[in-house]
Amino acid sequence: MNAKVTSEGSKFDALKWVVVIALLTVGVVGNSMFAEHSLLYRVVALLVLALVAGFVALQTEKGHAFFKLFKEAKSEIRKVVWPTRQETAQTTAIVVVVVLIVGLMLWGLDSLLGWIVSGVIG
Repeated sequence: MNAKVTSEGSKFDALKWVVVIALLTVGVVGNSMFAEHSLLYRVVALLVLALVAGFVALQTEKGHAFFKLFKEAKSEIRKVVWPTRQETAQTTAIVVVVVLIVGLMLWGLDSLLGWIVSGVIG
């Protein structure tokens, strides 16, 4: 019985995706057709169409999965232990110092190799 419900849902999902694509197409074509009208009205119309298309997309299986993933990602972000201002400043200082040291080493190596090559060629 569960497979029958899933297959019926997937048939309607295809129709819903067609509706989403049609709404987005209407928005793009309508925006170009009504280019002479106020930008405010076109933006409002595009936002309304995008919201309706998003609502229809969320009614599909993939839309539910995306929304679930979004909620789980949001809860995972809350679990992250963010560094303090002092830790961030120290890490930044270390990175800057290491970059400067490596830059000076590469500059010295480049100068040395340039000096050797000019001595051989020159």
